Amino acid sequence: MLGQQRRCRRAARLDEIAREIREGGGRALTCTTDVTDRQDLERLAGRALDEFGRLDVLVSDAGISKTGPVADLDVDGWSAMIDVNLRGVLHGIAAALPVFRRQGRGHLVTTVSTSGLKIVPAQAVYAGTKNAVRTLLEGLRQESTDGVLRTTSVSPGMVRTELADSIDNPRVREQIRRKVDEFAMEPAAVARAVACAVEQPHEVEIGEITLRPTVQN
Repeated sequence: MLGQQRRCRRAARLDEIAREIREGGGRALTCTTDVTDRQDLERLAGRALDEFGRLDVLVSDAGISKTGPVADLDVDGWSAMIDVNLRGVLHGIAAALPVFRRQGRGHLVTTVSTSGLKIVPAQAVYAGTKNAVRTLLEGLRQESTDGVLRTTSVSPGMVRTELADSIDNPRVREQIRRKVDEFAMEPAAVARAVACAVEQPHEVEIGEITLRPTVQN
């Protein structure tokens, strides 16, 4: 049910962005996806192949932040973060990697977080999921030095998104919202970083990118 709610909430926004791209002369299609469902990721990759003939880049950006002190024992929140933040990335890899191998090249770009670089109270499990993804991408990179696959981990700091909405702890949620209002980057800054990595010649791999507001600790 939760996956269906996410789809309904996002579908209209996806369609609007796709319409703007088409009006600007580009090509775009939408495919609402629940990353916790492996079949959804396979369907997404299949739609890209059907429409464009190949899959060049998969950007794994879905994430939730059920942050709070470990002593809160939010086991359901921990499981949800593992399912979306880690298992969702694995599902994307499982869907895209065979396609990349058949094509002879491909690029996995995954959003991690500066929360995995600077561990702070109330973010232990969230940071753990992000560092698990960082480890996963580095291991995959070392297994894939045959020139077919590129991997890039992007670690943004505070970004002006709706991520705080997924935080159940009211004190932590309001603390994050205040920081977002005060100094968070616009999402376009992260998009430019992703574009920089993707636009390199295929023989050049930007493995990790860290970006944050200049005033962020």
